[in-house]
Amino acid sequence: MKNFTSILSLIFTTLTPTSSFLPSHHYLSVTDKTSNFQTATATTTSLSATPIAIVVEAEIKEDRVDELLTLIETNAKSSREEPGCLRFDVLRSQDQPNKFFFYEVYEDADAIAFHKTQPHYALWNDFKESGGTVSSVSYKTDGLFLTGS
Repeated sequence: MKNFTSILSLIFTTLTPTSSFLPSHHYLSVTDKTSNFQTATATTTSLSATPIAIVVEAEIKEDRVDELLTLIETNAKSSREEPGCLRFDVLRSQDQPNKFFFYEVYEDADAIAFHKTQPHYALWNDFKESGGTVSSVSYKTDGLFLTGS
């Protein structure tokens, strides 16, 4: 057990508030009572707003994949320029080349609402409505430990 807590102490005390592993408002420490090594106890300050991450899983009709690639590139690049958009990534399944995942992170619900009013968002919405997808499922999540936070 002493070895384990020593390792944890080393890991946690080398993390700084600016580490990419943790948001700057999280401070971690470990108390190792077996070696009288002690740092401050864990402290977390609350966020004024929790970022919201949207994960979209979309299966695209095989004959419409090229069309999707064009429009989703436009959507992703334009979305990244929006105020409140922290990230917009497009991922393609290695096993199913017509399955895509979109990973979007926004500062708050207002940023998502703004995103949905944009012409580049309409491209995706119109694509879905025209029958370009076999399926599309969106998951709305709270961003907890995000890169660059």
